[in-house]
Parts: sequence; C-alpha cells; structure tokens
Amino acid sequence: MTGHEIRLAARPKGWPTASTFEHARVDVPALTDGQVLVHNLFMSVDPYMRGRMNEAKSYVPPFQVGHVLEGGAIGEVMESRSGNFNAGDIVQSMRGWRDYFVAPAAELRTVDPNVQPLSFHLGALGMPGLTAWVGLQLAEVKAGDRVFVSGAAGAVG
Repeated sequence: MTGHEIRLAARPKGWPTASTFEHARVDVPALTDGQVLVHNLFMSVDPYMRGRMNEAKSYVPPFQVGHVLEGGAIGEVMESRSGNFNAGDIVQSMRGWRDYFVAPAAELRTVDPNVQPLSFHLGALGMPGLTAWVGLQLAEVKAGDRVFVSGAAGAVG
C-alpha cells in the first residue's frame, strides 16, 4: 500500500509558503503483532505548530526537516493485529499529516464515533478544549464570574 504525507521541507523565514512543505509518497508497512493500520480522516492544524517549524528550544521539540509534520489526527482503523482495536474503530493519534500509517496500539486512543462531527475530537474535545477546561477549573470560575478570553490565546482561547 502507498500512502501520502506532508513533510517539513525547510524552516520558514516569516510566513510559511508552499516551499516550506513537501509531499511524499511512502510505502505503508505490513502489520506485525500489536500494530494497527489507520486511515486519517482529520488532521489538526494548530497555532503551536508554527513555532515547531523553528529550530528553537521550547516545551515541545521542533519539527525535523525532511520528516512528516506531527500533530493530532482522527482516523479509522482499517486493520488491526491488536486485541485493543477492531476495523472500523475511530481513534485519535499524534501521527499527523499523513493519510495512512501503521502504529503500535499503545499510541492510539479510541474516541466516541457518536460525537459528530468527528473533528470535534481535535478541537473542543481535544487538546485545545481540554486545556481551556482545565484552566477554568484551576481558576475556580463560578456562576456570575466574568472571564476575558483573548483571541491571542490561540486554539485554546
């Protein structure tokens, strides 16, 4: 099977352009025990990803030139050699900008397919939504409080 992925081709200076990225065709390996084949349905494009395009120390390592862009994704299990997943399961991963991938079952998390659209699992029910919810819990916001949410807060805001 052949898959497609988007890789970082060069570190951008200023705004990313088409030449910042490259499309690659890759062979999707055969499954071994404990692995799962996933077809990505949705891939996240979050503000923090721009920072990862730079070679700089941060809370998360930078993307590597020539490698696929990592990030949240929602996909459907196409084949499984793991007792934890079945074909048709909807899963979340950090396998990012690719259409098909094989991964160890431990890298995947099942999501509720009844929550529609499935992309909600990357936003309101994903990392940005969970981060915002935890922040409000830590601040002990209660009925009647006023909360200012800045658009500059990125995906979480």
